[in-house]
Order: sequence, then structure tokens, then C-alpha cells
Amino acid sequence: MGEKTQISSANHCHTIAPQLRKKPIRTIAATIHIHLDGASSGRDPMNKFKTLPQTQNCCAISKATTGFVELGVSMANCDRFSILILLCLFAWLPTQIFAEKKFVLTLDHSNFSDTVAKHSFIVVEFYAPWCGHCMKLAPEYEKAAANLSSHDPPVLLAKVDANVEKNKELATEFQVQGFPTIKILRNGGKVVQDYKGPREANGIVDYLKKQSGPATAEIKSADDASVLIGQNKVAIVGVFPKFSGEEFENFKALAEKLRSEYDFGHTLDAKHLPRGESSVTGPVVRLFKPFDELFVDFRDFHVEALEKFVEESSVPVVTVFNNDPINHPFVMKFFDSQNVKALMFINFTADTADSLKLKYRESAEQYKQHGISFLLGDIEASEGAFQYFGLKQNQVPLIVIQRNDGTKFLKTNLEPDQIATWLKAYKDGNVEPYKKSEPIPEVNNEPVKVIVGDSLHDIVFTSGKNVLLEFYAPWCGHCKKLAPILEEVAVSYQSTSDVIIAKLDATANDIPRETFDVQGYPTVYFSSASGKISRYDGNRTKEDIIDFIEKKRDKVDKQKQVKDEL
Repeated sequence: MGEKTQISSANHCHTIAPQLRKKPIRTIAATIHIHLDGASSGRDPMNKFKTLPQTQNCCAISKATTGFVELGVSMANCDRFSILILLCLFAWLPTQIFAEKKFVLTLDHSNFSDTVAKHSFIVVEFYAPWCGHCMKLAPEYEKAAANLSSHDPPVLLAKVDANVEKNKELATEFQVQGFPTIKILRNGGKVVQDYKGPREANGIVDYLKKQSGPATAEIKSADDASVLIGQNKVAIVGVFPKFSGEEFENFKALAEKLRSEYDFGHTLDAKHLPRGESSVTGPVVRLFKPFDELFVDFRDFHVEALEKFVEESSVPVVTVFNNDPINHPFVMKFFDSQNVKALMFINFTADTADSLKLKYRESAEQYKQHGISFLLGDIEASEGAFQYFGLKQNQVPLIVIQRNDGTKFLKTNLEPDQIATWLKAYKDGNVEPYKKSEPIPEVNNEPVKVIVGDSLHDIVFTSGKNVLLEFYAPWCGHCKKLAPILEEVAVSYQSTSDVIIAKLDATANDIPRETFDVQGYPTVYFSSASGKISRYDGNRTKEDIIDFIEKKRDKVDKQKQVKDEL
């Protein structure tokens, strides 16, 4: 007697209109069902319709138990045009309702603690409105939040504007160093972990589903093991005679602590595992990896010992740095290490590449227990590293060693047989540190003087002058705004020979970190003639900078002034 039409968007109006014109008048007298996605999933987006008055003239509106809105049409009081308008209206309303729905929860200083305390698992993004990466993440984060809202149990995604003054204390508490920073908070905020997953919607969903589930998955078959272990990642599996006891509980504690870094599994049968002794009954922890010996077993079940084992065994003897994305997680782990870092850069296609790799690996095996991590980089993928260290392609093959205090050591144009000898000389303290520096300018007669790594000591520390020094980056917008102001300050002191206004490109020159704490750009320091170092954090105006200099400078006796050679 009638027909039912399900409408999901206003675009259906274009297809409905010609159908209405063609159908007999009795066919149009029907009950039309309009369904809103999600109405039967716990949400009630239909509330907006409850306030609509029911008309006795053209149609009657009611909500069906199926989650549909029923539009009863009476042909005695409606014509085709009226029906078409109603159809378009009801097709458009669902789109508007869900366009307004936001699944990412906005938190701030006033509701953060209470909200987090109510959830056993919540994800929080700290962002800044001006951050380009945050803008790129926003739609993906929202899509992921919408998807995860229907997960069982739902996974809540939230965000905090860390640029708001009252929220900055939260950013400090959670050690936010850049934007966006995403944190996973468990057990009402008692456990905080860094989010280390993808930044596109599907990847975020998959990562958080895994993170919100059990920290370790039971392996009941070879297929289960294959899914968990994979081909290109580190995975840790515990083999146990039973899923109880101190060893099993300690393994679960380890998995919970390191779950954002690695995939964990547990099994009663080692025969399911792809490598290693299959007859072992445990308890034993077997770490699988796509490099070196491919797997290694460990039987000390103290949590601290387990953690140390995983951290040490999950890093290659030599980390490879090239354009293969499979290696990128291991490269990141290399740079996150607190060890001294040795990096050798070569041309992977050169005739000597194989012999260089062999000799380098032999040395890495020798020194890996001495607090040194080793990386082998292909020059084709190392442009950023060369800029950072101030290296040149014609110096390859080369090794650079960097300590945690920033001290560097460099050996260029290496032969394979020189690798072991030079590394031994470094260990014995017989290698001089390397300092990255631009060439000292031959002409330096602008009002703002140029200082480089090799001239910093002579000009700032031993010249007997009062020096205001800006540490800048060429790409820094704030530095560019400050440049003309410093120029004006320098011009003001051109007739004062004991005051120097200078700048140093901190991206191209090494600086003594123990003296100058440069965390961002521009950073300005003042060194008085007597060597007193002060950081300038005042307003970036000519008047304020000059006032600061006058308060900090030492008045030098003209008879004792050192001749200005700049």
C-alpha cells in the first residue's frame, strides 16, 4: 500500500523529486522513515525533534523504536510540492545535527583533574592554535575520536589549549616541550605515557585500541604469534607453565610499563613461536627482533632486570640510517639513548662500503658494553645530520662522536683499517674535540658584529669588552624582527669602543652549553668586560636593551682598553 524511503543526506532531494513526479497520487500517501545514524547506539540525537509541533494538516511526526523518525503523510492535505519540501527538510536535519557533534572533549585548568580522575583511560592532546602541525592533526584527531566513541568500551580523546595562560601549568606538569604533544593517562591519571603512534585517523584508532586493551595478549596458535611478532619490529613474548605466580605478574608489570614501546604476548606453548627452542616450558622471556641474532632468551624475572634486558636487546649493535622507513623506529631509539653516540657516514654504493661496514661493526661489538651506541648512515639520507654537525660530503667516509654534554670528536676521510685505531684513541683520551664553526669573517665592519664558533672565546671572554650577544637562527621570525632593533642599538654604541653588539648563528656554530643555555631563538646574553654573564629577558626594544647594557656594563679605563680589531 505504501513505500519506505531511507534518507541520509540532502543530496537525495535531487533523486526524490523526479520519482515523486512520476508516481501515482495514492503511492505518495505513505509513511516515510528517516533514520539518523547512531540513534540506536546509545546516543539520542532525536531530542531536537521532540520540540517540533505535530501538525494535523499535512503530516504527523513520531519516533519509532527502530531509531527512525516516522513522517505520516496525509494526501488529503498535502500536494507533491509540500511532500518534497518535507523530504528535503528531514534529509538535511540529520546532516546538521551531526555536523554540530564534536567528539574531542575540550579540557582546561578548571576541569582537567576531575575529568581525568573519572577515567581509567583517556588521551589528551596539548596544542597551540598557531601550530601548523596541530592544525593538520585536528581533523584526523576528531575522526579518530568519533570512531573510538563507539568502541567497547569507548575511548575518550581530549585536548588542552596550552597557549592559554591558565593552562600553562598543566603543560609544565606534563612536560610539554612542543606541539602537538599527546599523552595517554591511565588509572585516573596515575600513570602517564607518551603517545607514540601515527597521526592519521585510522592509525590513531588502531594504536589506541591496542593501548586501551590488555598490555599483553595470549598466544594460542602460530597464527597468533605471527600477527604479534611480525617481520619488522621488536616483540616480547613470555613463555609460562601457567598464567599465575610472581614471574607472570612481573612480566605483566613490565608489559604495562613498556606497552607504548613494544608489543607483548604470553603463551603456554613455545611451539607456537617462530624462532627459538620449542620445547622450553618456561618461565622465560623471548625477545624477537628483525636484526642481529633475531631472538634472545632471558630468565631473570625481576622487573628492573627485565626492563634493562629489553632496552639493551632491542637496539641493533649498529643502527642503520637510510631511506628505508623500517629502520626509522630504531634510529629514533638510537637518538633517545643516553649513551655516547658514534655515527659513521659513508656512501652505501661505494666500492669500500662493505669493508667499512665490516670494520665498523667489529668495533661496535667491542665497545657496545662501554656506553657507546653506534649508527651507520648513508650520505643519501643524511643531509640533516650533515647540517647539524657542520659536515661536508668531501669528508666522507667519516666518524663523528657526540657526548651528552655536546662535546664532539671527528675523524674524516677514513680508511677501513683506521676505524679501530681511531676509536681506541678516542677511548684513551687522545683525540681533540671538534668544534663546529663557520669561517671567521675576513671583513666584519657592520654595526652588529658576526661571531662564529672559532671566534667566540676571543671576542666574548678575552677581549676585555662588554659584549651583548644574540644567538639566532636564520629561519626564526622573531630573530628577523629583532635584527633592526639590534642594529639601532649597535649604532648607538659605535663611538663607544668598549661595547660590542654581536650575533651568532646557533644553527651553524657550536656554543659552550655550560655557559649559555640556548633553548630557543632568539636568546640574548651579556658578558661584561670583567666576564660576568647575564641573560637578557626584557622587552625587545632599543630603549630597554640599552638600559640593560648600561646597568650591566663595566666602565673600562680608556688607557687599559684593548684595541678593537673588529
